[in-house]
Amino acid sequence: MGSMKVTLCAGAALAAALCAPAALAADGGGVSVSPAVPAPGTDVTLRVPHCTEKTAVAVSAAFESDVRLSLAAEDGALVGSSRVRSSVTAGAYAVQVTCGDRAREGTITVDEKRRASGRPTAHASPVAPVDAGGGGTAALAATGHGEQARSEAPGTAHTVTGLVLAGIAAVAVALRSVRSRSRGTD
Repeated sequence: MGSMKVTLCAGAALAAALCAPAALAADGGGVSVSPAVPAPGTDVTLRVPHCTEKTAVAVSAAFESDVRLSLAAEDGALVGSSRVRSSVTAGAYAVQVTCGDRAREGTITVDEKRRASGRPTAHASPVAPVDAGGGGTAALAATGHGEQARSEAPGTAHTVTGLVLAGIAAVAVALRSVRSRSRGTD
């Protein structure tokens, strides 16, 4: 039964090595990118072990944006994720990380022949943001009726209604003040 465990562990290690290869920098700087040869539009993970800082930023022309690296609890390496730009051409791109007072460099090789996973992924920033807001008036604004309603001035009916409501409010305030004075003298 012991040999079965060893066989399963060896198989799992081999599968992990084949499914998520890591590219180390040629100078042994320790910047690794996984997967090592991504296609444009693929998500990648960066790891920087033995850094003296708790956070860092990785920069590469291949990434959609700078990669914020933070401390991983399990081994103390800095870890972060980004996406390879979908418009990037095939080739090797430098990855630079400033770790304290020491700069580290690595490379990422983009291969256009490899395809990103078939499932759609979200963009790093909005591509076509939705026209939101408006609440209950959104339908009026969309049909153009809202502009007509805003351009018309209040008519005579609106003016008379406003004056009647103001008069009722004034009478209510006057009656309340008379009542409170009469209660105060009793």
